[in-house]
Amino acid sequence: MNQPVSSTVQDNVDAYWTGRAPSYDDYQQRPERLALDQAAWGAIWSGALPPAPADVLDLGTGSGYVALLLAGLGYDVTATDLSEGMLARAREHADRAARTGRAPDFRRGDAVVPDFPDASFDAVTSRYLMWTLREPERALASWRRLLRPGGVLAVVDSTWFPDGLDRDTSADFVELYDDEVRRALPLAAARSIDATRDLVAAAGFTDVTVTPLTSILELDRAHGVAPDHEVQLQFLVRGVR
Repeated sequence: MNQPVSSTVQDNVDAYWTGRAPSYDDYQQRPERLALDQAAWGAIWSGALPPAPADVLDLGTGSGYVALLLAGLGYDVTATDLSEGMLARAREHADRAARTGRAPDFRRGDAVVPDFPDASFDAVTSRYLMWTLREPERALASWRRLLRPGGVLAVVDSTWFPDGLDRDTSADFVELYDDEVRRALPLAAARSIDATRDLVAAAGFTDVTVTPLTSILELDRAHGVAPDHEVQLQFLVRGVR
């Protein structure tokens, strides 16, 4: 069995997101926008993935937003993260979801080397993972291995720090996303989503497309974004095994 990575880089990233878990999850669940977000994201994921039911692996799931949404759409979802704080929130949501319908199977696991047999899934998803992912080439090779022939990779992200990570001056970010971490994250300060697209294509995925998520941009413009964030266009990068 593969064991979750133990390194200063990943430990720092996990510690940051564990500390952020309560506020991050609360923002995702804000009631004035929740239904609008679920409708918009539901349309995005439904349009990108094979029809439900299908087996989906959601990597870097955080507090489980995407995994829970996909389960609600009828997918059989396994979801992993290395942040214990995020997983605690995700499992609380899963307990509630299980009372009325499907719930994801949340597990602690490393997105770079997911511990599953080859050809286990019809789709692999992630949202807001690529920018903070170490060894993305190795990760994408792992994800391709986990997909069945014709399976789909669908990742959502943006260029959050095109001018460098110094834009975020919060104390925990400065402390934990230190110089060592920044050197280990090749997409963190990417200036274009093309950097992610090119890595997906280089990993052997075919029919690679980049879709601007204008529906999410419109919601962000109308309702605002999280504190210390800016309204930015997000993208869906999709490829086929």
